[in-house]
Amino acid sequence: MLKNSCKLALKKMKHWMMPEKAKTSLATFPSSAEIVSEPLGVVLVISAWNYPFLLSLDPVIGAIAAGNAIVLKPSEISPATASLLAKLVANYMDTSCIKVVEGAVPETTALLEQKWDKIMYTGNGRIARIVMAAAAKHLTPVVLELGGKCPVIVDSGINLQVATRRIIAGKWGCNNGQACISPDYIITTKDYAVELVDSFKCELELFYGKNPLESKDLSRVVNSNHFARLLKLLDEDKVSSKIVYGGERDKSNLKIAPTILLDVPQDSLIMNEEIFGPLLPIITIDKVEDSFDLITSGTKPLAAYMFTNNKKLKEKFVEKVSAGGLVINDTTVHLAEPNLPFGGVGDSGMGAYHGKFSFDTFSHKKAVLYRSFAGDVPLRYPPYTNGKLRLLKALLGGSILGIIRALMGWSKA
Repeated sequence: MLKNSCKLALKKMKHWMMPEKAKTSLATFPSSAEIVSEPLGVVLVISAWNYPFLLSLDPVIGAIAAGNAIVLKPSEISPATASLLAKLVANYMDTSCIKVVEGAVPETTALLEQKWDKIMYTGNGRIARIVMAAAAKHLTPVVLELGGKCPVIVDSGINLQVATRRIIAGKWGCNNGQACISPDYIITTKDYAVELVDSFKCELELFYGKNPLESKDLSRVVNSNHFARLLKLLDEDKVSSKIVYGGERDKSNLKIAPTILLDVPQDSLIMNEEIFGPLLPIITIDKVEDSFDLITSGTKPLAAYMFTNNKKLKEKFVEKVSAGGLVINDTTVHLAEPNLPFGGVGDSGMGAYHGKFSFDTFSHKKAVLYRSFAGDVPLRYPPYTNGKLRLLKALLGGSILGIIRALMGWSKA
């Protein structure tokens, strides 16, 4: 995906940079106009640990394409990758324009004290508030790529095997649930839940074997702190009894098996914070339509998914659910589509990037209006008579009929 982003920018950059022609109105006649993209200046990119190359360098590609100088601060939670990024950038890129700063909280704090022309942060809401508060002191605009609890609605009457496999690919196949667009919980009807759970059991065993902790296709949890956080969610008294599949853990190797939970209480910890791991609760409802109210009662997620063949349900899903992105009959694949903006809304973030959206995110769209010395009319200059005011109002209103009426003296001042 990173190579694709780079190739796309190289191929399309000249086109992206071209001024965009804009129409002009009667109010500025005769004139022409265009929108010119210019670099913002010096930008700070603070990236996340879960996809440390992609989430570090994908925004940098857009920032370079737009003509900015960049400081990249990779996450200290993936220190080996951060160190390698610093080495590779120093060896292969222009260090007068692009620098990598390694470190943890003190280094990030020091960076946030500086004045930047834009800051892009990928991570969680708690740190995002710190970033935004620091940026506000300098009136610096921000792009925040956060997360949230990404729901999956599963309707009946679908190809259940394909749906289950696509959920598994988006949940456990994507870093064992450690992804901002990973399915966080499933909503389905009470009548369909058992069939769905059975399908998960069958497909998960097919993919990861009878002992998934030994599977080479299952990622580790990133560190002991996150491992302990996930166990706290899983071992809560009112949650642990809801496990219907999985639950095994290996502390020495920081591995937790794919775990499915059925009918977890809404007031449990696991349903009130982003899971960011291999645990997948299933919430049951009476009718699929009830899922929309359940989703909208919480904060807006970075992504939401729905599996259905019902056209009206698809339309209602798109109409009712506000999220950074929606996918119907699959999960997470919108991330790989460069022609779609990738970003959040509300608590899941602000701003977007990918493809041309990355270029636009790190550009200022400068309005340019061209006029000649011809066509200068006295009505815009004092003294203002009633006739001048009538014509000025008509011109600003953009109505040819209004202009004719003003010239004829038919309209009131």
